[in-house]
Amino acid sequence: MFEIIPSIWIIDGKCVRLKRGDFATQEVISNNPLEIAQAFEGIGIQRLHLVDLDGARRGEPKNYHILEAIAGYTDLKVDFTGGVSTDGDVIKCFEFGAKTVTVATAAANFPERFAQFILSYGREKINLAADTNPEDHKIKIRGWLKKTEIDLFDHIEFFYERGLKYLKCSDVTRDGVMQGPNFELYAEIIEKYPSIHLAASGGVRGVDDFKQLRDLGMKAAVFGRAYYEGKISLNELEKFISES
Repeated sequence: MFEIIPSIWIIDGKCVRLKRGDFATQEVISNNPLEIAQAFEGIGIQRLHLVDLDGARRGEPKNYHILEAIAGYTDLKVDFTGGVSTDGDVIKCFEFGAKTVTVATAAANFPERFAQFILSYGREKINLAADTNPEDHKIKIRGWLKKTEIDLFDHIEFFYERGLKYLKCSDVTRDGVMQGPNFELYAEIIEKYPSIHLAASGGVRGVDDFKQLRDLGMKAAVFGRAYYEGKISLNELEKFISES
């Protein structure tokens, strides 16, 4: 099954969009993230990727109240990310209604701790975000504000050997600019780790990109800007879901 997953990025409780993760490009889309989430639920979307950008920058989640509202007033399975770094953070995410938690920075800075998250909470609930610039394949963290010297494939391999099942990978150069997903990068990951459930993120321009990612063997695609800029309509999304 191939799943399309809308993303809602939050700053100060508001839904925003960025280009290539650059906070200087911040644009407020809506003051009501719950309303956006309910619109997605209304067309048959089942899962939502909720990004706490305040948390990503500060190193601990800040927008639990948005998570709680969406989890409480929709039946969406919310995947929460942004600053999750301790057991306490993970527990609070689940308490406020998250079905899954995606971790990026803490996995890079404290790999053994993240490996323990997978063991403690289960591989169905803990996801890895591995975000990179394909020019050097180095992992980027802290809301993409900081570059590490960690190689993308070494990073995935370490956790793959420790039970990782769900991976979200972003080509940060494609995010928010609608130039198309990095199909070559995702094909390489699938070839190396055929049993991993890979979600592509960044660059989606329309439904045809969903189809190509699905045919490539992806399990999911995360999208945002193409919808918020009107390049993909709710009707198109609903039709794709029904046909899939």
